[in-house]
Amino acid sequence: MSTAAAPARTGAVLADLLPAARHRYAVDAALVLGGAALTGIAAQIAVPVPGSPVPVTGQTFAALLVGTALGARRGFLSLAVYTLVGMAGMPWFSAGSSGAGGASFGYVLGMLLAATVVGGLARRGGDRSVLRTAGTMVLGSAIIYAVGVPYLALSTGMPAGAAIAAGLTPFLLGDALKAALAMGALPTSWKLLGRRG
Repeated sequence: MSTAAAPARTGAVLADLLPAARHRYAVDAALVLGGAALTGIAAQIAVPVPGSPVPVTGQTFAALLVGTALGARRGFLSLAVYTLVGMAGMPWFSAGSSGAGGASFGYVLGMLLAATVVGGLARRGGDRSVLRTAGTMVLGSAIIYAVGVPYLALSTGMPAGAAIAAGLTPFLLGDALKAALAMGALPTSWKLLGRRG
């Protein structure tokens, strides 16, 4: 008989393991706001890509981690706060930009959807092992591109091939590295919390 490394709570995400007692709503609000702030801070790590209006950022990695750690509902709310506050003028989209309608705004919308989906997958154990985490991160990244690349094409007038070349291809290696980081961090977090529990 083998022992499970993760806590036995089925349907839990990492944030559910925080002690909340009578202050669940305050904890949830802090998690949602913290996730939005983390995404905004990570978006400031921006490296321009020659020939593309979209930079490489830490924003997508943060959005996927927020969704996975907080779950679908809180992940959605966190990225919704990030999106709405950025649209209202807070300069925390990539490289200190704000507002809707820029060439990379579709990626922000994709992150909103991706955080929700990976949060749902995490609740079903999608972050408990290296292989499951890899699948969860790949699907989340695919969702971001499925929204971001067509938006890039529409907002800039690029043909589809050019939008793929400018808004997808240069980012695949970085996304593989981000997925590898998540594949190490998330299952390890569950193992550590399982040993404490």
